[in-house]
Amino acid sequence: MNQYGSQAKRYWQKNLPRQYGQIEDPVAFFGEMGEAMAEQIDELSRQIAGPDQPGEGYLGKLGRLQMARVEAETEVMRELLPQPEDAQQVEGDPAA
Repeated sequence: MNQYGSQAKRYWQKNLPRQYGQIEDPVAFFGEMGEAMAEQIDELSRQIAGPDQPGEGYLGKLGRLQMARVEAETEVMRELLPQPEDAQQVEGDPAA
């Protein structure tokens, strides 16, 4: 399981305990999720970073690539991780 699968697993354990308890094989589930997240993050970070800039030095490129990676990780996590169970209940409650 990669770092993204581990992060997702901890997130589910903390924020989605009932749903986490229903997963038959957490190692396989979060292993696959982590791999999918890594692929999406790699692709999105390349898109965000764009091509090398003319005259861009090593530190400039390093900073651009790191910022693109952070933005991609944030976006993919936001898209793929479900709302916490408490938030799901509030959204589904017409009285809320």
